[in-house]
Amino acid sequence: MQDQSYCAVEITAEIIGGKWKPLILFYLQNKTRRFGEIHRLIPRVTKKILTQRLRELENGGIVRRKVYAQVPPRVEYSLTRHGQSLRPILESMSAWGDQHRSRYGGAQ
Repeated sequence: MQDQSYCAVEITAEIIGGKWKPLILFYLQNKTRRFGEIHRLIPRVTKKILTQRLRELENGGIVRRKVYAQVPPRVEYSLTRHGQSLRPILESMSAWGDQHRSRYGGAQ
């Protein structure tokens, strides 16, 4: 019989794993943001990759993309209700990072 906890972790990692998705989710957890704002908060990610990761999160039902019909177009991103269910995970990741910051010297 396959270990069910492993499968659950694998599902979670598939949806929110990787280098950039947790950061995107962290910055969206309390606020609706525009693409440029997200990019300024995570300057090391390329615009192409940021776009791809936002689309993946949108396709997974985690992030909502709202386009306003104006010129130039305005697009805002926020967490869906389903995405909000990830807040405890994001808070735990943040707390763990704060607790072990000195060991790892911050983000490299």
